[in-house]
Amino acid sequence: MTAKTFKRKSGRKFNEMRKMSAEVGVIANADGSARFSWEGPDGKKTNAIAAVYGPKKMHPQHLQDPEKGTLRCTYNMMSFSVEDRIRPGPNRRSTEISKIIQWALEPVLMIDKYSNMVIDVHINILDANASTRCAAINAAAMALAHAGIPMRDIVSSVSIGKLDKELVVDVDKYEDSVFDEGEGASDIPMTFTSNGEMTHIQIDGNIDKKQLMEAVGLAREACKEIYEVQKKALKEVVK
Repeated sequence: MTAKTFKRKSGRKFNEMRKMSAEVGVIANADGSARFSWEGPDGKKTNAIAAVYGPKKMHPQHLQDPEKGTLRCTYNMMSFSVEDRIRPGPNRRSTEISKIIQWALEPVLMIDKYSNMVIDVHINILDANASTRCAAINAAAMALAHAGIPMRDIVSSVSIGKLDKELVVDVDKYEDSVFDEGEGASDIPMTFTSNGEMTHIQIDGNIDKKQLMEAVGLAREACKEIYEVQKKALKEVVK
């Protein structure tokens, strides 16, 4: 079976993402806000909403950076975002993903002039059907742009999975569970700027160099599609 003929349980092609939607300005009292979602053929979604507050004075004072501003991201999955309700509040996973989102966004932010200040980005996952950190990054990037934070570029994020021997774009919940069980499985979230520069990659599982380079190529192409959706949503709010 070749990648070109490989069909997934959802019916999607190996390089086909779920239906995307995005909107900007979804929270009235935030300095910037956005929503990004993927929806599968079965109607199940991964849905992220991001709100930006700042730049504002950093507190406590000992955390202030006199040379530049600080980006502070908080990722949270709502208790109702999955079929089995999860315990609300921060945990080890949400703390880790919050830092990953920060690292993916920082390379494009121009916050040198905001010394001793902080930009808070709060991301909530309303529906979780896998690839939640990628949806969070996509929503956060739009929210930062909407807030008027100076940026060199916008970033887009997608997850590439290796299902046995086949690479697939935009992992859903079923595929994510297969990856957890399979020895030959991998889950590789990646983030790119609009001109194709990588700002973030994680590799969970085993993959050889040749397939990793193929995965990077698939992610870069998918992120071009995501960027167009983000750009359209930002243009709509400008209108």
